[in-house]
Amino acid sequence: MTRLRKMMLEELQRRNYSAITTRNYLRVVSDFARHFGKSPDKLGPNELRTYQAYLLTECKLTPGTVVNRVEALRFFFVKTLKRHQFREFLPYPRDRRLLPTVLSLEEVARLIDAAGTLFRRTLLMTLYATGMRRSELARLKVSDIDSQRMIIRVVEGKGGKDRDLPLSPTLLETLREYWRWRKPRLYLFPTRNRQHTLDQPISDKTVWIACSDAARRAGIRKRVTPHTLRHSWATHLLEAGTDLRTIQVLLGHGDLETTAQYLHLSQRHLQAVTNPLDGLALSSTENISRSFKGKNDK
Repeated sequence: MTRLRKMMLEELQRRNYSAITTRNYLRVVSDFARHFGKSPDKLGPNELRTYQAYLLTECKLTPGTVVNRVEALRFFFVKTLKRHQFREFLPYPRDRRLLPTVLSLEEVARLIDAAGTLFRRTLLMTLYATGMRRSELARLKVSDIDSQRMIIRVVEGKGGKDRDLPLSPTLLETLREYWRWRKPRLYLFPTRNRQHTLDQPISDKTVWIACSDAARRAGIRKRVTPHTLRHSWATHLLEAGTDLRTIQVLLGHGDLETTAQYLHLSQRHLQAVTNPLDGLALSSTENISRSFKGKNDK
């Protein structure tokens, strides 16, 4: 391990960053240095400017993905190297906010039915029934399932925070059937890679593939990712009458504004809005001219 990598690792650990964030931040800085063929501490504002443009224009990364890269580079230069003036050279790209894709209840049922195996069916049901992020699902342990209290505990979610989620009776029934078949010991969804002698969790990619494959088999043309099920669960909760504050806690959002996006996705809330146009006393359209020009137009 190089001196710089060790410095950054210790700084991340000192600030109690999660293992996933630590791994990603180190990888980003390593990629940045490899791109220019120099040690990262020898690179400056010009390289940072060029690299950000490269990520957006040539690599075609989304602004959200580039924001994550910028956060890692900011940590390296500002927190590790103490070059506070570099903050102004690492602006966050403007992100065009797109509303997330949401599946209907019927589409979710088709997706789960198209899972193909009990392993994938249980995985998809757990994703939808809890709204977990895919990394949280991958690290879920058998001991996190409390059937006595009907609770699922998410340990060290985003931001290193724990949270409890309600355990659906329907999900519990499937989990028990899955456990009798697979008998997982530590992780609920262990990897089948025989190279690992210890019980290891599945990768995020495995969760992603399970979603996309099931969507293809179910004939769903929308782009379906693990986060699609998270968005769908939250939207369906809102449509069923769950208040935003409760949904915020269940999703593990630090800001209620983040959760409020689901108001834009909920059909029930959108259809409950009274449009002011409907209150206008307008004349009938029966005697309105069908010409493109009015009577006084020349």
